[in-house]
Parts: sequence; C-alpha cells; structure tokens
Amino acid sequence: MGERIIECSDGRIKMRTCAWSPPGDHPVGCGMYLTVEDGKVVKVEGDPQHPITNGRLCVRCLTLPEYMYNEKRIIHPMYRDPKDRGKDVWEEISWDQALDIIVEKWTAIKDKWGRESIVTFQGTGREPALYHSSLTYAVLGSPNAVFPMSGDSCYGPRCSVADFLLGAGYPEMDYAQFLEGRYDDPQYELPKYIILWGKDPLFSNPDGFFGHSLIDLMKRGSKFITIDPRITWISARSEYALQLRPGTDAALGIGMLQVIINEGLYDSEFVEKWTFGFEELKQRVNEYTLEEIEEITTVAKEDIIAVARIYAQNSPSAIMWGLAVDTNSNGTQVGHTIMSLIAITGNFDIPGGNTLSVPASFMGKWRYECANLLEPEIRKKMIGLERYPGFQAAHVVAHPDLVLDALETGDPYELKMAWFFGSNMLANTSNAQPKRWYEALRKMEFNVGQDLFMTPTAMALYDVFLPVATFAEHEGVVLPHFGRNTHMVSAMNKCVDVGECKSDLEICFWIGKRLNPDAWPWETIADFFTQQIQPVMGITFEDLQDEGWHMNAFEYRKYEKGLLRPDGAQGFNTPTGLIELESSLYEDWGEDPLPYFAENILTPFSRPDLAEEFPLIMTTGGRETTSFHSEHRQIKSLRRLMPDPLVQINPETAIQYGISNGDWVAIENPFGRAIEKALITEIIKPGIIHAQHGWWYPEQDGEEPNLFGVWKSTINSLIPHKAIGKLGFGSPYKNVMCKIYKVDSLDS
Repeated sequence: MGERIIECSDGRIKMRTCAWSPPGDHPVGCGMYLTVEDGKVVKVEGDPQHPITNGRLCVRCLTLPEYMYNEKRIIHPMYRDPKDRGKDVWEEISWDQALDIIVEKWTAIKDKWGRESIVTFQGTGREPALYHSSLTYAVLGSPNAVFPMSGDSCYGPRCSVADFLLGAGYPEMDYAQFLEGRYDDPQYELPKYIILWGKDPLFSNPDGFFGHSLIDLMKRGSKFITIDPRITWISARSEYALQLRPGTDAALGIGMLQVIINEGLYDSEFVEKWTFGFEELKQRVNEYTLEEIEEITTVAKEDIIAVARIYAQNSPSAIMWGLAVDTNSNGTQVGHTIMSLIAITGNFDIPGGNTLSVPASFMGKWRYECANLLEPEIRKKMIGLERYPGFQAAHVVAHPDLVLDALETGDPYELKMAWFFGSNMLANTSNAQPKRWYEALRKMEFNVGQDLFMTPTAMALYDVFLPVATFAEHEGVVLPHFGRNTHMVSAMNKCVDVGECKSDLEICFWIGKRLNPDAWPWETIADFFTQQIQPVMGITFEDLQDEGWHMNAFEYRKYEKGLLRPDGAQGFNTPTGLIELESSLYEDWGEDPLPYFAENILTPFSRPDLAEEFPLIMTTGGRETTSFHSEHRQIKSLRRLMPDPLVQINPETAIQYGISNGDWVAIENPFGRAIEKALITEIIKPGIIHAQHGWWYPEQDGEEPNLFGVWKSTINSLIPHKAIGKLGFGSPYKNVMCKIYKVDSLDS
C-alpha cells in the first residue's frame, strides 16, 4: 500500500483516502490521492494500488474541488423562523446557537407530545445511511426512523428477502472482491455467465459494487445476459437481452424456474441437502404456462427457455439483481424467484457464484443495537409495527407510507418535529406524491436538516440548516454494500476544512452528548470507530487509516462449515436451517410462502378502464454518470454534460405522438404530471418510455412557490401512494401507465 501522506517537493501534500460521501455516491470506496495546496484540495487522482478500483475514478470524484468550493455551498449553520419557511431569509448562527435552539425545541415537543412525535428522514445511498439509526434512536430517542421512499423501495427489500429466505445479507456476485489476489487468486473461478437483472452497474455502481469490474470480467471471458426494458451498454454486448415489460420480472423468474426444474437441470444434490420446499416450488411454477409468461412479459418463450438452460448448465454463474426488483409492488416475489434460481443451480457461496455474508458483519452500534436503547413502550409506537411486522422484522424502521398517512391524519398520533438527514426528499428519487409530503411537513412545529447546498427541501421546510462536510473534510469509514456483504473496510482521511462544516457522525456526537450522553461515551470519532472495528478486525481506526483499507479472511461454502449460523451448526440462519424456497415466515405476515406474479396497480393491464387515455408505460430510475440522484445539479462542468432532464422515447412511439428529438414533453397520468426533453432512441421498446428522476434547477428562483423549479420535472408525482406489496415492501416506481404530449417549454 502507498503512504497515507506524501509531501511533494513543491510544498504541496497528497493525502491518500477512499471516497464515500458527500458528495453522494454508493460505497464503492474508490481509492484516491487528494493534492492539497494552501489548505485547499486542488487535484484528485486515482490510487492505482486500491484493490478494487485500481486508480479508476468517475467524473463525480474528479470534480470534487468544484463541489467543495462551489459558491452556492452552505458552510455555516443557519436559522429562520418557522413562519418564514419557503423564504430566503436565513440568519447565520453559531453551532452553539443551533444546539440551543434544537435542544429547546426538542424538549418542548418531547414534553408535550412525546418522543414518538419526532420523525427522521434518511436520504439514499449516502454515508448517513450508517448513522441514521443512531440519530433517531440514540440521540433523539424517537422510534420513527424513516427512509421515505414508498415501500422503502431501495436495497432494503432485497436485503430483507435475503434475510427471510437465506438468513444472510444481500447475495452479491463474486467478483473476487474478498480475495487478496483478486481475479488471479487460486481460490477464484470466473463466472461463466453473469445475469444483470434490472441492474446497470456501469452507471450506478450500486450499493458498493464497482461497475467497471464487469468490464474486467468481460475481458477475461465472462459472458452476459441482461434483463431490462432498455438496451444498455452491456445489453448490446450480451448473448441475450431480454426486454421485458416493466414490472413483470416475477413472471419471467417463474418461467425460468419452470424450465430448469421440469428439464431436470437443477443441482439435485444441493437441492436435497440445503433447500426447503422444492416440491412446493415445483408445483407453484407449473401453475403458469410459458405461453402465458410470454404474453405477460413480452419476452419470447424461446428466449426464456434458452436463458434458463444457459444459466443452469454453466456453473459457476451469477445473478446481479438491482433496484428494479425493489421498485415493484411484486418485488418481494421477484427476489424470491431470483434466489430460488441461484439456490436450485447450486450457485450460492461458491467461487464465481453469489457470495453470502456472515451474520456478524461490521455494522456496529449505530445500525441495529441502537434500537435497543429505546424503552419498550416507546419502541412499540414505531409507525407500521403492527400493520407490517415483516417489514420491521427485517430492518427496524418506521413504514414510510404509513408515516405520510400519520402526517396527514394524525393517526396513530400526531408528528410534530422532523429531522432531514441528508435527504432532499422533495426532489429525490424517494417520495411518491411529493406535494403531499410537502404540504404535510410544512405544518410541523419544528424542522432541522443537514446538507451541503440549499435544496428545494431545505428552502421549503428547514428551520435550522446544519452544514455537512465532504469526505475530504472528515474522518470516516467506507462499508461496501453498507456492511451487509462487505468485502473490506476503507478509511476516509480528513485533509482540509471548509467553513464550519461537520460530518453526519460528528453531528450525532454533537447533539447526542447533549441529549443522551450515556449513549455517546466516546471522546473522539477515532475511539468510536475503534470500538466498532477492533473486535471484528483486530485493528484500531488509526491502523485502518494507515493501511487505507482492510480485508478479512474469506471462506466459500460457509453453509458447510457452520459459519452462517450463530449456533455454529451447518446450514443457513433460517427457521428451517435451509434456504427456504417455500418461506416458513411469510404466512404469519399474511403473504404467500411461494413466489407468484401479480400485476402492478397502475398499468394498462390492471386498469383497462384507463388504458385508452393512458396507453404507455413509464419506467424511471436509470442512472447518469453526472449526478447521484438529485445531487450535483449545481456543478457547472457536470451540468454541461447533462443540462436537461431527458425522457427516452422509441422512434415509433415518437411518430405516433408527433414528437421530435429535443421537444419538451409532458408526461401525465391520473396522479401527476412532469415535463422533460425528448430523446428519441431505439434502446427503449415501443409503448414504453424512460424518464430521468431527481431533477430540480438550482439556477432558478429558490423561494416558494417555485422552489428551484422542483415541481416541473418531478417524475415521482406520477407514482401512486401506498401501492405496495403485502409485506409492506415495493412500489411501482418503474411501471406506471401514462400519456405523453408535446409542450412548448419546461414552464408550460
């Protein structure tokens, strides 16, 4: 490994670090050197010794100085009277003043309405994901930590289904991430085929997976199959690209299972020894015909058969399943079918298959143990606990859809204080029906938020604005896959200060030591991290900073060695001790124990009465290299690359509606309307459109009613509220009916 600090001959220094956020990004932990001159970061370079990224960086990392020193960045705490929400009348205050205001308001609200009246909102994918629970449970003492995406439809559903059926973390593709020798390690075997199911890692680098690893594997001989309504870069280089109708993934998975089971292509030894419910699964998948599945998915029967055979007959192979599974009311069942495919082909936890994490991964006090700090009578008041017990069993948070209901109705009780923890929720990918959230939250007694820029959410709702440090300005850790299947822990090393900004964890320390000091006994951030990592890794945080990154020893086939169960027995950490092809838990929660296909709530097939007016299907959520959801819109060099929100339309569909490339287009359905610019392209099928998400316009007027133009292109206004699955997971962000028509401008 390289040195932590390099002193250059010209007086500058280089600090080795690993990236997370802010600025927003998934926790790949890209290795880099930051050059510092006169107390400022002036250059960003990739670290070629980093074992995963090998010196490669995305454009967002390369533009870090432009982000850090942007003229619009907020670098001091600010306050305004709650009656002035929506107005740009902020007063700069000190951190001590901010603390006094927060403590005073928290105390008054707690004493009058109880701590359950406080709710916290986490953004997506950023570093605050590690500390949201600690803020809620160990600082504010509230039971209501919320990721406000309808159905909690991002990563959580995948992890929860894996927990229910495997007793392990989300199963990631084996890209030699655990091995010191990477692809050349003698333990490793190259995946023969990689199925990308609703996932485009080259652009999303999802959940800690380094997308360019796919190119590494492609060069070494791995072949690809993609399942996506669009043709992606990898689709164009795949043996098969199955362009299914959005939201029909469960039907496709059932069809593949049927082929593999009926043709005897499954791993009979693994199925017999390590799975539960195979005969029941066989009966279920044969309730459908392949002709019916072809009609549902629009994927040719012959292609379904071919892909199923290829996957089953080419071990090891791996499936990467992504956000399209979560953003689907039927998503729990999609995850069930995908894990069943991996299981019956024996591709779990083998070299080149899908890896599994051990139960005791490095998550620490702030994620799960913090909930134990709540008194039982307070914890029982978590919103959604009775309605969706399976949802809370998986990750101990309040249910977002029921939180919106509570905000609007006061049932089961009134909510009075909100804390926005790295969440630009009015503009971001998360909230279905964002205007309803806006109207409900502006009535709160008191709101606190922390971010780096004045966002629509901050302008509309914050009373106290706390400025957040970038990863170059604070010490921290990076956990790929958020700790659920983490192959390494990396260090973020502070090299500069900007203004009076604090990290998300430092803010927890700062307020926690005032409101709940017993829960925050550490003197320093380094002490805090050392207590988390030393029992697992045997090193201190300072050791980690010097190393740069740390990898623990890894073993395959942990189910054979008693490494997946706390009791040390062979098998899986489930009630049956096996991979549950038929769930032993679901019936208790009102769900079918076997996978099935159900049409989403707002499609031309579920609502034929609306199909004539709204004949198209909108999908959304595809990533851009220039932004992370709603972040980076004010970074000029990145905005030049992507100046406007784009809706992808097939040429045939465009002709039908009289739309030309570059026209402004309104996208509308019974729930809402958004305007984007047409991109005519054959990568999307006729009858389907893909709309970009997370758009707002920092260059526009920020005050109400405009709020940086946030309502103009908000795709989430078309997503119905509470159109979720039986367990409480999943919502149809990627599969709603709509119509399109040409308009004169963004302001039409």
